[in-house]
Amino acid sequence: MIPSPRRHRLAAAASLVLLACAVHAQTSDPAAPNSPAPIIERPTPSRPGARPPAAAPVAAKPASEPVAQPSALTAELFYEILMGEMTTRSGDPGAGYALVLDAARRLRDGKLFQRAVEIALQSRSGDAALAAARAWQETLPNSRDARRIELQILIALNRIGETAELLRAEVAATSQVERPMLMAVIVRNYSRSTDKKLAASVVERALADELNKPATGGLAWATVGRMRLNAGDTTGALDAAFKGQEIDPASDAPAALALEMIDPSQPLAEPIVTRYLANNPKASPDLRVAYARVLVENRRFADSSAQLQALTSARPELAEPWLLLGSLQAQARQDGAAETSLKRYVELAASQKDQKDADDRQRGTTQAYLLLSQLSERRKDFTGAERWLARVDSTDDLVVAQTRRAGLLARQGKLPQAREVLRGLPERTPEDKKQKFLAEVQLLRDAKQYQAAYDMLAQASAAAPNDTDLIYDQAMVAEKLNRLDEMERLLRRLIELKPENQNAYNALGYSFADRKIRLDEARTLIQKAVQLAPQDPFIADSLGWVEFRLGNTTEAIRILEAAYKTRPDPEIGAHFGEVLWTVGQKDRAVTIWKEALLSDAENETLQETLKRLRVKP
Repeated sequence: MIPSPRRHRLAAAASLVLLACAVHAQTSDPAAPNSPAPIIERPTPSRPGARPPAAAPVAAKPASEPVAQPSALTAELFYEILMGEMTTRSGDPGAGYALVLDAARRLRDGKLFQRAVEIALQSRSGDAALAAARAWQETLPNSRDARRIELQILIALNRIGETAELLRAEVAATSQVERPMLMAVIVRNYSRSTDKKLAASVVERALADELNKPATGGLAWATVGRMRLNAGDTTGALDAAFKGQEIDPASDAPAALALEMIDPSQPLAEPIVTRYLANNPKASPDLRVAYARVLVENRRFADSSAQLQALTSARPELAEPWLLLGSLQAQARQDGAAETSLKRYVELAASQKDQKDADDRQRGTTQAYLLLSQLSERRKDFTGAERWLARVDSTDDLVVAQTRRAGLLARQGKLPQAREVLRGLPERTPEDKKQKFLAEVQLLRDAKQYQAAYDMLAQASAAAPNDTDLIYDQAMVAEKLNRLDEMERLLRRLIELKPENQNAYNALGYSFADRKIRLDEARTLIQKAVQLAPQDPFIADSLGWVEFRLGNTTEAIRILEAAYKTRPDPEIGAHFGEVLWTVGQKDRAVTIWKEALLSDAENETLQETLKRLRVKP
């Protein structure tokens, strides 16, 4: 027979109550947490003359066995809990909450208090949930669950000012091993507050006992710093990181906080990171890798490589640093070193069987294969380049691999086949379509078919006149076609649409400097680009070049030398060498040009410079 809905609800409620009773029977005696459930007496005869059933034989209990304690759950309380559940399920959670909370108080049962909180939350009554949590705290003062739930409710209600003492007690009760996780939870939960300054102040008060202890100060100050940072107080966050490192130099938490604030406007942040890395032989590898990534973002490639080389020397068994180092070495045209690093990464990644990071390893391995293919292509080993591409088996990277394959065909004089490869790629999104288009334009530019590239870009720009990527690429191709007025028009249009685009300022300023026209305006444009991207070595190269055109050779050498040191690119080397040649440092100029030729003997700027100066290094 199918039970009626009402009977089904009653059965469910009864099951919940019986479960609660069983738990209560096992835990109601705090002095004997492992005592067995109370013995249930045999029922008395239900009618006159009836005989009770015969008792089953019972094995004698050892004398030492604890005597079971009677349960405090009376028939009245049982009925009250049952009615509370039934009332809640019948659509009157307020009445059900009151019954369950009353039973929880009388039984001093944590699970019933928790149930009262759940009923209040289900009915969206935050105040009632808080009242139940506080009643739980008052009845069972040593319950960490009660304290945690009260904390969570107060934070959810945005009553942050009432949480300081609760949080202080929770921190004190947490073991040292669990502290880092707790601090992360504190930052995450309190950062949701609408008053972030108040939240930072409350957390700092709650952690007051921890801030001056060497064992806990580093982590505690870092937590305070993150709260200040979330509140927009960068100076206060930096001060917290400094104090945390001062009290606990071995803690990585202050350095991790400072790492987030590394910026030209915060010159005191980076020394906190570098001090930690320099003074701790067992410094966190993850933090050093993160620092290397930040350096790359700031275009400080040489500094990033130095960090990664230190890490790969100290911990050669770690895979990720080898990939990052190989990428930087490939970018710096250190092809032999890059190949060694990337192959080492592939070897280490293949030996790791942990499924936890399998996706990251697959992405890293694909990146390594693409870079190794690029290195083979540079030395005109097209067969080797194709072999590396063939090892890419991720469908997510199909477009990248096929684009690279098209480039290989084009470099072998097979431009029509290369364009067909690109056109055959899927277009799952509008971005896929755009990337296919730009890749085909790049093939034409690399093949010096500038008119065909310009026509494609002009047609696309007519359909999307405000697409800044298309405008920039069209301007660069117009420059190759010697349509300099058109290039200037397009770049000024780009600046109008996107005033923060440093490449537009740089390209226009460099164009003037290279033609020795409007040099003051050229310098102004390039200086604007430097303000927008102060660490970009190519923009620094443009600035050095315009200073040279203006006759400021000492300043030009200073700027170009720093740019070439940061990024030994052949075009920067061509300019640096020419300035040195002009001031009479011809031997040094030849050395720079030889290095540049080893990196890329086909670079147009380098070849034009050597031809014009009639130099054969």
